Amino acid sequence: MTAPAAQLGLAFPAPWVRVQVVREPAGAGVEPCQVRSPADAARLVRQRSDLEAVEVFYVLTLDAQNNVTTLSEVTRGVLDASLVQPREVFQRAILANAASVIVAHNHPSGNPTPSPDDRAVTRNLVAAGQVLNIPVCDHVIVGAERFYSFAEAGLL
Repeated sequence: MTAPAAQLGLAFPAPWVRVQVVREPAGAGVEPCQVRSPADAARLVRQRSDLEAVEVFYVLTLDAQNNVTTLSEVTRGVLDASLVQPREVFQRAILANAASVIVAHNHPSGNPTPSPDDRAVTRNLVAAGQVLNIPVCDHVIVGAERFYSFAEAGLL
């Protein structure tokens, strides 16, 4: 048990917070999913985003062998935009103890060509990842049967 705030000389009570990561069982016989290419990442994201009518931004956290440890939705937007903050992306990466991340989102229009906003978000996330020592390996945009990879395009 901890001492009350007044005993510690605090002017106001500071709540104590504990963050704990709990890994849910994956099930028997589930093999780790390794991302070997942007196409692998696009395939994983497409499984989640194919039926979405709005932009949804995801983060895939990876271990040191590029195994996907988590795939989570970061934000849900509108038809042609989604607000993405590095804080939300890297919160998930830190909690998952990620060695690196791949970020991804869908374009409901079906055209995976990146917008100027997509390029700006990517620059911000790459810079944040450098500060945190959690590299952004790629930003993949999926649309219809195609995808766009910032890594393949040499933009990371």
